[in-house]
Amino acid sequence: MARVVVDVMLKPEILDPQGQAVQRALPRLGFEGIADVRQGKRFELEVEGPVDDAALARIHEIAETFLANTVIEDFSVKVEVGEGADVTAVKAES
Repeated sequence: MARVVVDVMLKPEILDPQGQAVQRALPRLGFEGIADVRQGKRFELEVEGPVDDAALARIHEIAETFLANTVIEDFSVKVEVGEGADVTAVKAES
């Protein structure tokens, strides 16, 4: 069974108040040198059967219609094979 990872991030032009709050808190906690923080979401989907073009198209549709708000968010889809072995992004951004 393969794992497909969908990462969802706010588009660069959209303000990220949660990321900004983390960025402001880091120096107060003694963590210096972090220029920017953006917060996102990660979805891990366990796929039954082969992860072929049809399965990836279906996952892309799921991401576009359900997991991400494509007005303000971008997403990427990656296939992972085995224990944490990452494969190149299959479909990049929305």
